[in-house]
Amino acid sequence: MNYAELVTAIEDTVENSFNADQVERFVQQAETLILNTVQIPALRKVDTGPLTINQRTYTLPVDFLYTYSLAIVNNGQTSFLLNKDVNFLSEAYPTVSGTGVPKHYAYYSETQLAFGPTPNAAFVLEHSYGHYPPSIAGSDKTATTTSWLGDNFSPALFNGSLVEAAKFLQEDPDVVASYEKAFVQAMQLLKNLTDGRLRQDAYRSGLYRQEAG
Repeated sequence: MNYAELVTAIEDTVENSFNADQVERFVQQAETLILNTVQIPALRKVDTGPLTINQRTYTLPVDFLYTYSLAIVNNGQTSFLLNKDVNFLSEAYPTVSGTGVPKHYAYYSETQLAFGPTPNAAFVLEHSYGHYPPSIAGSDKTATTTSWLGDNFSPALFNGSLVEAAKFLQEDPDVVASYEKAFVQAMQLLKNLTDGRLRQDAYRSGLYRQEAG
């Protein structure tokens, strides 16, 4: 489902037309709710590059939301760092000049992470983090713009947008409730996909089987 198809489906269902700003807001509000409820593959991103020798902090990417994992590559070996409070780093590594192979990291500020100890070499960083993927209703959209949700699980995006549209129109509570019910059902199926099937395989978990009736 691309953007134009989504808008048409919303307006046809609620039998009302909206201006561009209104329908964009419905869609983006639905996207924000979905992306903060389930972890779709499009949320994940990787930042790689060398650390700066003798520099304790690392500037986060501008689209950073949260960290999945943080690792450094030292002589071809990947080592994952442990997340700690910044006060732990100050106590465990009181001097910035104390260098070595980092073992811990902490959120130093809104835009920076700090390492302990301070890197003593230009280790390669592998930072897997969450970010908001491009919105199907973003500023650079066209009629044919789509997104991971639009391509792979449009029911959640569509029903979430319907809920927002119905609230905007101040529809009867039973109408809003029916849209919310459909949205909840779609979200459960999406969660089964993203938090279930995408995190297992047949070799480790076996094939899904249902008891014969």
